[in-house]
Amino acid sequence: MGNVIFGMNTSVDGYVAGPSGDLDDFGTPGDELHQYFNDLQSSAALSLYGRELYRDMQYWDTEDPNRNAVQEEFAAAWRATPKVVVSTTLSEVGPNATLVSEDVDAELRRVVAATDGEIDVGGPTLAATLTRLGLVDEYRIYQRPVVLGGGKPFFPEWMPNGLSLLDVEILPDDTVLLRYAPVR
Repeated sequence: MGNVIFGMNTSVDGYVAGPSGDLDDFGTPGDELHQYFNDLQSSAALSLYGRELYRDMQYWDTEDPNRNAVQEEFAAAWRATPKVVVSTTLSEVGPNATLVSEDVDAELRRVVAATDGEIDVGGPTLAATLTRLGLVDEYRIYQRPVVLGGGKPFFPEWMPNGLSLLDVEILPDDTVLLRYAPVR
């Protein structure tokens, strides 16, 4: 059974995207922080994505001559990682990805049970579904030094109380990693 981890960049005030929905509100991470994320991506057994974040991440399936070596390393790791995309509106997904559009709860349970290793969850809407199903083992909040004042929150409004702090780590670019486990 996989270890399900939901982690995203957040603002100091808890948003994964600003009012416009743009993930670029955090700026581009420096090479050192990018390398940290490269290593995480390389170690993931599987990535689960909701439709919106998957569409943003498909950039890494493209060629871009303006990317530096660290960014190219991430692109290669992202392409190599198997992906499951949960969407009722997409009709197809790119290479190394599987689309789930029916019986989502049962399929997510099956995928988690059938996967060994870390399962990276991308997108707060999908993470909320996994939280509701009791499948999230860890939340990783990569708190970036920006205030967005509104937008899409990391946690759903109905998030049950009860998180246990696992660790706090200072990362490059003044990013603070807060790791929590749900209290069950």
